[in-house]
Amino acid sequence: MTGRDVPLLEDPYIIRYPEIVAVTDTEGRQVELVEFFECTGGAMWVQEHYAKSPLVRSVRTVGSSTRYILEPGTVDLDLVGSRFPAGISGVSVEGDEIAISYVGLGGGGVGASGCRSLAGGVIRSRADPSGGGKKAGATVWLPRRERVLIGVDDTDTPQEGATWTLCHNIARAVQDEDSRYLSHTIVQLFPVPYRTKNCVAVVCEFASRNPDRLVSAFQRLLATHTLSSETGMAVFRGFDPGPLLGEFGWAVKRGEVSRERLDALGRDGLEFIMRGRGLIGAAASIPFYTRYKEALRLCDGKN
Repeated sequence: MTGRDVPLLEDPYIIRYPEIVAVTDTEGRQVELVEFFECTGGAMWVQEHYAKSPLVRSVRTVGSSTRYILEPGTVDLDLVGSRFPAGISGVSVEGDEIAISYVGLGGGGVGASGCRSLAGGVIRSRADPSGGGKKAGATVWLPRRERVLIGVDDTDTPQEGATWTLCHNIARAVQDEDSRYLSHTIVQLFPVPYRTKNCVAVVCEFASRNPDRLVSAFQRLLATHTLSSETGMAVFRGFDPGPLLGEFGWAVKRGEVSRERLDALGRDGLEFIMRGRGLIGAAASIPFYTRYKEALRLCDGKN
């Protein structure tokens, strides 16, 4: 291909985020903003500087997404080129929507306005002209969603199958405009004698506006394709499963746990869908979503 054959860029100074998703707790006091990116350099730059915004409690990279834990509010950011050139200046939960406001200088303003206002998942936006040395910003409105975590264990046999692949394929199949598939985490459990081989469970994370339909669709496909009569499926709906399931999850990673201990757990947001022996591992996997190093740690006392 010669230089003359290369097509002109349609919009050379805008990189559209593939999708932006937000989840919140029931009261709207906490928001997790999930920005899926294609440009790794831009995402790392943003993560470095947006972490300085007073509304940002934490920021981390999960796969091809940047995740911010935010608190609602509005702030005037004292932006300074190079030192603090861009940030999140507003977060609000308004009925069925979540509004996020960004502002930046120069290239940071391009990212804050044009790049995000045109992102997938945005219902509507209001953006300033950007480019050059301008200060520019945007407010984007996103659907208000809740976190749904689906834990699964025991779907295969010694002859065939694999839980991690089945769960990923089901999660992709049930994803729709109401329920977005965010993450897949393999969780190493204590290697009990009746395991198939590796003794792992899987938790799939969704951001959903229709959890009942999501869970029903996932269950139908799991029941159809599982190869085991001992399949377990547990669901947690809520912002953070740690307080309810964190201690239980570590117990199942460290040793064999009885069904009675599982049944003694509270039911605040937790539901048992398929009640085979794998239900213990399914529930135990849930608090480890996106905590990959902890999830994969083998706690059998031999390593």
